Amino acid sequence: MTRDPRHDILFEPVRIGPVTAPNRFYQTPQCSGMGRNYPSSWAVMRGIKAEGGWGVVFAEQCDFHHSTDNPRNVRLWDAQDLGIVTRMVEEVHAQGSLAGLMLAHNGFVTPNLISRETPLAPSMMPLFGTAPGHARPLDKADIRTLRQAHRSAALLACEAGFDIVNVYAGHDLALPMHFIAKRYNQRRDEYGGSLANRARLLRELIEDTKEAIGHRCAVGVRFAVDELMGEAGITCEGEGREVVEMLAELPDIWDVNVSPWANDSITSRFGEEGSQERYVAFVKQVTTKPVVGVGRFTSPDTMVSQIRRGILDMIGAARPTIADPFLPRKIEEGRPEDIRECIGCNVCTTNNFMMVPIRCTQNPTMGEEWRRGWHPERIPPKSTADSVLIIGAGPAGLEAARALGQRGYDVMLAEARREPGGRVSRESRLPGLAAWARVRDWRLGQIARMANVEMFLESPMAAADVLETGATLVGVATGASWRRDGVGRHHRSPVAGSERPHVMTPDDLMDGRETTGHVVIWDDDHNYMASVLAELLVNSGCTVTIVTPQASVSAYTQYTLEFDHIHRRLARLGVAIVGHHAVTRIADGGVDLANVHGGSDSTLDCDGVVMVTGQEPNDALCRELAALADGPRSVAIGDSLAPSFIAAAVYAGHRFARDLRFDLSATTPFLREDVAMAPRPQPERVAIQGSG
Repeated sequence: MTRDPRHDILFEPVRIGPVTAPNRFYQTPQCSGMGRNYPSSWAVMRGIKAEGGWGVVFAEQCDFHHSTDNPRNVRLWDAQDLGIVTRMVEEVHAQGSLAGLMLAHNGFVTPNLISRETPLAPSMMPLFGTAPGHARPLDKADIRTLRQAHRSAALLACEAGFDIVNVYAGHDLALPMHFIAKRYNQRRDEYGGSLANRARLLRELIEDTKEAIGHRCAVGVRFAVDELMGEAGITCEGEGREVVEMLAELPDIWDVNVSPWANDSITSRFGEEGSQERYVAFVKQVTTKPVVGVGRFTSPDTMVSQIRRGILDMIGAARPTIADPFLPRKIEEGRPEDIRECIGCNVCTTNNFMMVPIRCTQNPTMGEEWRRGWHPERIPPKSTADSVLIIGAGPAGLEAARALGQRGYDVMLAEARREPGGRVSRESRLPGLAAWARVRDWRLGQIARMANVEMFLESPMAAADVLETGATLVGVATGASWRRDGVGRHHRSPVAGSERPHVMTPDDLMDGRETTGHVVIWDDDHNYMASVLAELLVNSGCTVTIVTPQASVSAYTQYTLEFDHIHRRLARLGVAIVGHHAVTRIADGGVDLANVHGGSDSTLDCDGVVMVTGQEPNDALCRELAALADGPRSVAIGDSLAPSFIAAAVYAGHRFARDLRFDLSATTPFLREDVAMAPRPQPERVAIQGSG
């Protein structure tokens, strides 16, 4: 296949200071959860993206001084850290791409729990979030020290072979941005007051970096032009624009976005592809330097539009590079239909918060490139003579059938319903989750072109039906069902009255059951489901109260960066929230509530109750097959083994396709890295004086 000529512009080289990017695809600095803790996994993952055609591949933010010690980041405090970052450069350069590093100081955002250095800020202020303590203001000597450390790190980055070094002033996470923001900067010296003064540190860092390495490396700036706070923060009509105008020609490239991170990496539920355009569109009007921006871009036509309309020069991406590291290559080869489009669910951000390798709903190989040797596009050919039956065409079954088909196995895929997709099809019809259908649609598109994979809809299977197929290997991906009895994290036994007819589950609502009046949702799941169902019910005319034992609804979504967006929407919809309470009994006209911390009980009138609590695997067929003396080898995969994220189901299907099993291995099934022990230090000889 050949590339569509309309997309040729995406493959034009772009000059960035002293270096040239081979195309317009720019993987922006993107957290990986790997960094210094999983350096081989991190380096190989970046190299895979370069292999996939990203002309510029950045690391995540890089700490440049011990007064900022975010353990999620890579680090370049001194020459000791060169080995890790150099490995990444080698992996990226081997594929012909440019390697980028963004030097970062997180200021008061990082509590420095490892280094125990007092965090720094423009002015005295409490630490970020709920961390106890305060950050101290930098004095002039501190600023000189940090400027020198930034310069030294830039020189080390150049020594490591990086082609682009960025100064970081974005996401409300970087010290130069804290200096610019009036709400943080109350200084009275030349670094405070006027915007020129507040932007002085950013200017100095750019100038220092250009002077040190500008002859060899491009020097860029990552800057948030709008904080979506109105006059309380930086705006693209106000000081965001003024900073760009003030420094317009100083850096070699502008990487612009919105702040904070929850707005920049907004999920598809709350933001469309290209949603940042209205904030960053002005930048190319005030600078001649290349401009890169993000917007969860997956459509090559949208990318071309951004360039031809003069919005961007380079297409920046983080999450789309995770979902499909080979996105540029597929456009170049004229097969954009093969792109695994990002669904914008932010499963990737959750693991990063937990400081472990990130995962992806669409791409089950993310984080497994080095340790399991899983390539996102290549898979070993079949290694057995099995004929395979997959039961259930949900996310686990579809991925298992697709990957097994790619390996060359003959696969039968049986689905009990008329519609494939399982929970993905049903959940994607809920408010804001339409993009999640991409999990189903991409896999159906791949399977449709495989002559060795045959799908049978409206084909419920019993053990006797399985035997009739003659399959020698069976993957059971029959999914899970939401519990009606309220058993979950809080209640370990059924809630009294949960058998009443006005008690519903998420499955009931997704299957089209209607209800009216006041509905109580008991949220003991703490992820997205309760808030989405509340929106569904309000849209159908109900009034809704969510009861949760947590302090707030959908508590887990702080890790998907949706928490604030969810609560703003619930407030706008008029959804009432009762936190720190549990539903303890359901009656005909209401529910009894108990404060989970003690105190008096209460009642709440309602017409219906939705239990968003635990789930049970649909494992009856698994048990039937296991009881057969001479039956085929069968394996439960995905939710039918243990209900979890859609991402976990996709991973389970992929792992089954590669391993042909899903059990506890006798040996560790992946590589691991161990920290090398440093030489034992020689104890200091301390003279002890006697007391006489």
